[in-house]
Amino acid sequence: MEQGSDEAEWREDCAPRRILEIFATKWTSMVLHTLHARHGGKARTGVLLRSLPGISKKMLTQTLRDMEASGLITRHVAGTVPPAVEYRLTDLGQRFVEPVELLYAWGRSNADALDSLKARPTSRRADRDT
Repeated sequence: MEQGSDEAEWREDCAPRRILEIFATKWTSMVLHTLHARHGGKARTGVLLRSLPGISKKMLTQTLRDMEASGLITRHVAGTVPPAVEYRLTDLGQRFVEPVELLYAWGRSNADALDSLKARPTSRRADRDT
């Protein structure tokens, strides 16, 4: 494969695929957005759980672990009883917030286009086309 060829641009470790890998779970972008837009870059687990309707505690925990392993957030445990766990966006996480916010702003500005989409079979949209 030649450098700069179309094939090289779509190899398995290319930038678009690496971005999609980060956002392959539906909750990663929502957690980034929620931490940034609603909580100033940091929040405790319970606060995040209440801020993300529809996410289970198990899914939130898994998403937070994955995000921590990726370097998007850090986990801070306070020495209280019971321990208070707070998640904070890292500098890297702050960089990933930018495209998420652009995408979400586009969604808000183009709600009519989103409303025109037919629901996927696995969608939880209330107004599913049947």
